[in-house]
Amino acid sequence: MTDYSDCKIATADALTLLLHNQHALGAAIEEITKWLSENDVESVAANAVGAMETLDVNSKAIADAIMQLRQC
Repeated sequence: MTDYSDCKIATADALTLLLHNQHALGAAIEEITKWLSENDVESVAANAVGAMETLDVNSKAIADAIMQLRQC
């Protein structure tokens, strides 16, 4: 019988790294959005805010998946 716990741990670890990358991208987009707003490029800044909202929603789903994998 195959032990899937190692696979679950590896998957959770990979998802954790992806989540860290997602947070870093969100921080970078936030800085760019701030610069765009300060330089009167509001339409592009609004698009960047939309991208950050998507990152936030997906971060929650990824974090939930990580917790489920780690509890199995």
